[in-house]
Amino acid sequence: MKLSARNQLKGKIVAVVKGQTTAHVRIDLGNGMVVTSSITNEAVDDLQLAPGDEAIAIVKASDVMIAK
Repeated sequence: MKLSARNQLKGKIVAVVKGQTTAHVRIDLGNGMVVTSSITNEAVDDLQLAPGDEAIAIVKASDVMIAK
């Protein structure tokens, strides 16, 4: 699959926690970095996401703020 988004972060799913309608999916990117995404439970089921799966977090945003 090709996407226009260039911010593609490859890693391994370490946790999938379902709530009432939304799930939090944590992806270990390596070097101590973990990203968490909130997606629908339906998306988790459709993609059959589970801990241990390889996955790609795709970030598409109009603004990225940085603070120091």
